[in-house]
Amino acid sequence: MASQLKVDTLTGVTTAGSIDVTGEGNSTTTNLQQGLAKSWVFSAADAALTNSLNLASGTDNGTGTYTYAYTSNLANGDCAAGASATDNADLNVTVYSTSATVFSAEVFNQAGNEHDSRSRTIICGDLA
Repeated sequence: MASQLKVDTLTGVTTAGSIDVTGEGNSTTTNLQQGLAKSWVFSAADAALTNSLNLASGTDNGTGTYTYAYTSNLANGDCAAGASATDNADLNVTVYSTSATVFSAEVFNQAGNEHDSRSRTIICGDLA
């Protein structure tokens, strides 16, 4: 019979903001908070937030360049990011200028020219 756990808050015993989870092989653990995305966005070609987590706004800086502001800041700009364009398989997205408060993304085609496109971006890092 399956069990069901219903809670509003999970808190670590030793450190309130740190919970370890046993891995698939039962021999290692991973930190739950470190494994969660801290921000993600599906945005329109004008940087409008179509759907997102932890983002207050998107700004269109010109053709193919966008800046997004966090709702809850990161601890610093040391984060990992992944991104993809959704309008065309020949487009690439680069995330740059990451800081505790914003990150920027640029969409460009195979020739290196900036290009307006809807895009998806995920940010992993530490919240402030």
